[in-house]
Amino acid sequence: MIVWLNGTHGAGKTTVSALVQPLLPDARILDAEKVGETLMDITPGLPDTDNFQHWPPWRPLVVETARRVLDYTGGTLVMPMTVLVEQYWREISAGLAAHGIPVRHFVLHADQHTLRARIDGDAVMGPSTFRHQYLEPYAEAARTWLHADAEVVDTTHLTPDQVAREVAVACT
Repeated sequence: MIVWLNGTHGAGKTTVSALVQPLLPDARILDAEKVGETLMDITPGLPDTDNFQHWPPWRPLVVETARRVLDYTGGTLVMPMTVLVEQYWREISAGLAAHGIPVRHFVLHADQHTLRARIDGDAVMGPSTFRHQYLEPYAEAARTWLHADAEVVDTTHLTPDQVAREVAVACT
């Protein structure tokens, strides 16, 4: 099974993935961003883009990587990754379904004020214009498709431990 933690920057995907992983039997974390980083390291580079998710190979490589890891290890993959383009999510989820891999799709949500405060107060990454630029696309995706397609966990007033427990309980 895959537990996909979606949501925008500041929602808590990375933090929650580390907390939910030990709560699920035989779970491992697979960050699909690493697949994008691999594509970014190709020399000479792939065509210019502002987001590696726009490269057509990224989506099937995420599916294939997850499939291969699950074939090798079994268990559960916890995958923290923002996907705000509906077509991209459809490609990924259809690819996983074609391999018979069940997906629990969670969106970690917080209100815009909370997200901005979390991004600005991030002690590790610091304030980030890049991360702020995804707040409106997230709000648009939430309004048009994302919240209808996933189990939404409002993290606004919850601790990361509470969010992780809520996700873990939903998966068992």
